[in-house]
Amino acid sequence: MIPLKDENSTLSTPILSYAIIGICIIVFLIQISSPGFDNGNLFYSYGVVPASLLGTEALPNDLNKIDPYFTLITSMFMHGGFMHLIGNMLYMWIFADNIEDDLGKVKFILFYLASGIAAAMTQVYLNVNSTIPMVGASGAISGVLGAYMIRYPRNKVLVLIPFGFFSQMVRIPAIVVLGFWFILQFISSSGSSGQGGVAYGAHIGGFVFGAATMFFFGNFLIPQKTFFKALNEKEDKKKNPWIQD
Repeated sequence: MIPLKDENSTLSTPILSYAIIGICIIVFLIQISSPGFDNGNLFYSYGVVPASLLGTEALPNDLNKIDPYFTLITSMFMHGGFMHLIGNMLYMWIFADNIEDDLGKVKFILFYLASGIAAAMTQVYLNVNSTIPMVGASGAISGVLGAYMIRYPRNKVLVLIPFGFFSQMVRIPAIVVLGFWFILQFISSSGSSGQGGVAYGAHIGGFVFGAATMFFFGNFLIPQKTFFKALNEKEDKKKNPWIQD
């Protein structure tokens, strides 16, 4: 199930969401042009290495470029490959704009970074002795997905269901799309050794953080005028079918 578009328009241009996508693309281009990309040294220097972060094992001096705690931020903007980047940016493009619109610029970037840190720390404590570096925006974006599911559970999401010749596009409620995604992370994590590959623990941790933040603190984080303006816009669209997303 591959999401392609959601039905909910935003009230303002999601500048930060676009900026994060742009930064991730630029960082990836810098990565692949760096000599440390092919041998993995770049990931050890700027990715999250659980054992290094917790102080149970130190990195070699030539790889120890920055304080391990700073890697909680730098790792969010790095990716392990082209498909890793494309997959993350697709989800960011579809779902982040609405959350940025709700929270506003400052609270959105703080929420995004906090989601990424919560996700990374979940993976770290699930693999405290791991020396495998973790990179990617997946954890932070998982927080966005969790918040979106709580905020817009009934929003229709256009998804592609790939099934060879019988592939088709359908509109499915966000709670089904994102709920299925979350369950898939749990299933995948149960069969993962944690010794490389996808950091499913980070996905789960980020999603839970985002969903919990929106569920418990959404009323405080989202300005009431934004909340009611969004509701009024939806009512206008129901009355006037010519209003486009």
